[in-house]
Amino acid sequence: MKQLSFSDAEYAGKRKRNRREVFLAEMDRVVPWARLVSLIEPVYPKPGNGRRPYPLETMLRIHFMQQWFSLSDPAMEEALYDIASMRRFAGLSLARGSVPDETTILNFRHLLEKHRLAEQLLAQVNTLLSERGLLLRQGTIVDATIISAPSSTKNQSGARDPEMHQTKKGNEWHFGMKAHIGVDADSGLVHTVTGTPANAHDITQAHALLHGQESEVFGDSGYTGVEKREENRGCSARWNVAMKPGRRRALPASKLGTLIGEFEHVKARIRAKVEHPFRVLKRQFGYSKVRYRGLVKNTAQIITLFALSNLWMARHQLAMTAVEVRP
Repeated sequence: MKQLSFSDAEYAGKRKRNRREVFLAEMDRVVPWARLVSLIEPVYPKPGNGRRPYPLETMLRIHFMQQWFSLSDPAMEEALYDIASMRRFAGLSLARGSVPDETTILNFRHLLEKHRLAEQLLAQVNTLLSERGLLLRQGTIVDATIISAPSSTKNQSGARDPEMHQTKKGNEWHFGMKAHIGVDADSGLVHTVTGTPANAHDITQAHALLHGQESEVFGDSGYTGVEKREENRGCSARWNVAMKPGRRRALPASKLGTLIGEFEHVKARIRAKVEHPFRVLKRQFGYSKVRYRGLVKNTAQIITLFALSNLWMARHQLAMTAVEVRP
């Protein structure tokens, strides 16, 4: 019997693409690689007397795959050896070169954290979205979600992360941090992100989630009284905060009560857009628990995830517009 050849190229050309390959192909088309590479390039190691660094775009692609598939540094290294589609996306080949080890992947992440580049990555992505007419600035929706952290003390330090705290939501206690976001009210895309311990009240971060150009701000009933806080008194935007459930249930069965109820329903429909980025993080990207210790590292990862979620949510609109030309 004639022996068959199963090289990556032949196999990829004769079979149906899986969901991972489709996803990577879509993101490859919409991520503004040239802009992001030029942002990191000034601080990226240059070839010298030591080991030649991997190409910057290769490391950035690996870093993004870590976020998309929720992989640790060792798991990312193993995936590059095991999965041909990931190697192709990163521009690597086992036949022509080596694969970055977990320490190299770790060092690249630390480089981004050291120079606070996650915020700049989000800004660059949002600049692209604004240029394509996808990110408007007339209204902002504010909200927060709890990201759990390991509560076990079975670790090297014998203690829980001191920068994480517990909070009660409903009848359940949660230990971890909060991701606070400001979302464009028209497109549902994230423009601002902050991270705090889980016990920080949502209302304390409301002012930090505004870009200053909005005329309307929407929030759930947890933001009641936000316009009276000292840091928000100079805000020119109108706050549209949901009525507390108890007050809404007590509305009179009159024409006025009906009108108020309808207005609350309109506000709720607008606020619903803020849940979409949270769904992408927790369901699409599988991010449900912090990976690192400390707020700085985890907040940097969350900001990167929201930058990538913006591209994912707008991928179809971006694909229909002009593809960025590489230098």
